[in-house]
Amino acid sequence: MKIKGAIFDMDGTIVDSLMFWDYLWKRIGEEYMNDSTFRPTEEVDKKVRTMIFVDAMTYFREYYSLDVKVEDFIRFTSDGINDFYKNIAKVKPGAREYLDYLKEQNVKMCLASATAMPAIKYALECHDLLKYFDVILSCADIGVGKDKPDIYVKAMTEMNISCDELCVFEDSFVALETAKSVGFNTVGIYDKYNFEQERLRAASDIYLGECDRMDSLISVIKTA
Repeated sequence: MKIKGAIFDMDGTIVDSLMFWDYLWKRIGEEYMNDSTFRPTEEVDKKVRTMIFVDAMTYFREYYSLDVKVEDFIRFTSDGINDFYKNIAKVKPGAREYLDYLKEQNVKMCLASATAMPAIKYALECHDLLKYFDVILSCADIGVGKDKPDIYVKAMTEMNISCDELCVFEDSFVALETAKSVGFNTVGIYDKYNFEQERLRAASDIYLGECDRMDSLISVIKTA
């Protein structure tokens, strides 16, 4: 594989932040379910993770028939995100080193996330990652989640690089299957909080397992 550009997911790929969902389910359980150990069904948990956050919370509220206005529920679930990114989330091992390497090699980089843009930028600023990315995209601004290829096509257009010279880095099998289906090179990143590792592996040209650091890719992926 030889690339001129890289498209990175944020949560679970370069930032160790997918425990956010456990944090969120606990908050929802305590506030609305009278159950601090609440967990949604596996089907719901899987579904919301690649959706636009507002859509995900709207769907969740309807699925569980919560007696709260949708705007109030979204406001509640959004509270604490900044604190979470600043004080709990960490950069994944080897991610900063790999981003440094790509920047040194003049590889264009895009951050493409289902997270809302204000939270993306806050998280990147907290961890001094904003400087790496030439393009930053949110599914919330595009209008569809990563079960559709729109965000990757938008990234390709803005970077002015063909998909065969781009690589998509993702921890979600849904997102990586989408990218793979439209011709992108793919790297799957293991995250213990995510589902269906075998499907993620199957959609990966290169797969980084539980003990693999992202900077191990320096010797594997060539830069054009």
